[in-house]
Amino acid sequence: MELFELPYQLDNKKKHVQKVAKLEKINIVNMQLAAGEKIPAHDADADVLIIVNSGRVEFTVEGTIAEVSPGVMMRMTPKEKHSLRALEDSNFLVIQINQ
Repeated sequence: MELFELPYQLDNKKKHVQKVAKLEKINIVNMQLAAGEKIPAHDADADVLIIVNSGRVEFTVEGTIAEVSPGVMMRMTPKEKHSLRALEDSNFLVIQINQ
């Protein structure tokens, strides 16, 4: 068993990205964004799961807009171009699953 600390960082900055774990085919990243912060369009070579722990995040995936919040999980397939914007101060996990 292994526990990972995910401390709240938005008191000191507007954007925080922390690599949490790298397993054989899985990368887990904790992202924290202050309200209004954006990540420009990009893609990944992996399946991506988004799990929001707090806040609301608006994703634009291949031109389609989706809001992700606690209780909702989003999956993107490899090479889907996406951007995001925090609608509120947000804390979420990005899980990349490589083939």
